[in-house]
Amino acid sequence: MPTLILVRHGRSTANTAGLLAGWTPGVALDERGTAQAAALPGRLDGLPIAEVVTSPLQRCRQTVRPLLDARPELTAHTDERIGECHYGDWSGRKLAELKDEPLMEVVQAHPSAAAFPGGESMRAMQTRAAEAVREWNARVERDHGADAAYLMCSHGDIIKSLVADALGLHLDLFQRISVEPCSVTAIRYTRLRPFLVRLGDTGDFASLAPREEPEGDDAPVGGGAGAP
Repeated sequence: MPTLILVRHGRSTANTAGLLAGWTPGVALDERGTAQAAALPGRLDGLPIAEVVTSPLQRCRQTVRPLLDARPELTAHTDERIGECHYGDWSGRKLAELKDEPLMEVVQAHPSAAAFPGGESMRAMQTRAAEAVREWNARVERDHGADAAYLMCSHGDIIKSLVADALGLHLDLFQRISVEPCSVTAIRYTRLRPFLVRLGDTGDFASLAPREEPEGDDAPVGGGAGAP
């Protein structure tokens, strides 16, 4: 079965503003995110890519645009199932405000029980994304062969949930996974099991350096802004 290249969108204006963007319209890449997207074709140079699939949200479409420009033989397919989690009433709110919501403790420690007010549950998010991957696996294998690689550009929580699915981890453990903006994660699927062969690879180790302000113990809902 094919190899899936998962790319989280580049850093966005919501990331730097500390907002939980969700499906809020008009959230674009910031200056650094634009540079990250521009570097993506070079990072993937030499890797044959059979198909490109993207979340419909602006920040993902902007992230894959330089790659599509560099490889005019590719077109992007949009799939809403790999769009961001529907955070409902939390969308567009400051993460600093949300940390005191009782639901945030559930999101952190027991996400399989978390459902966002006016939005969707994290279980539903993972289920739709995993179904999309399985359908695209079959489509890519049918059209391009079992050794093909294809790319999906999506969002932090979606990618983390897909990694958990591939590793056989319960959703309650997915907050232990971290994927920075414009990071590359690769999962090779086989008939019997998937293999995680890359996780959150940016080629940049700046995020490992100590920070002036401690990050704390909570996982960044939505994925975080990456290295400063």
